[in-house]
Amino acid sequence: MKLITAVIKPFKLDDVREALTTLGLEGMTVSEVKGFGRQKGHTEIYRGAEYAVTFVPKIKIEVAVPSAKLDDAVATVAKAAKTGQIGDGKIFVTPIEHTLRIRTGESDDAAL
Repeated sequence: MKLITAVIKPFKLDDVREALTTLGLEGMTVSEVKGFGRQKGHTEIYRGAEYAVTFVPKIKIEVAVPSAKLDDAVATVAKAAKTGQIGDGKIFVTPIEHTLRIRTGESDDAAL
């Protein structure tokens, strides 16, 4: 079992959610985050004054997936989140050692 963590542009959230749902994956955690990568933020003009925005608003999605569906899930997120512009985001994959559904006591793949 793996944990996919994707940091994407906020307006792509619905596209990614719908794409993962059609893949048969249920459940995700979504957080509003701020950060920067190679783009190092940008400048904006507000009431005639220019100022630097060093942390860009992003959305972080976390989805636990069975190892058998990992490649399809990563490809699906990448395709749904891509705009072709700088700042599209990143996808990280980490192993999950153990999962437990609190309500039923199911564990690992059955807990997904």
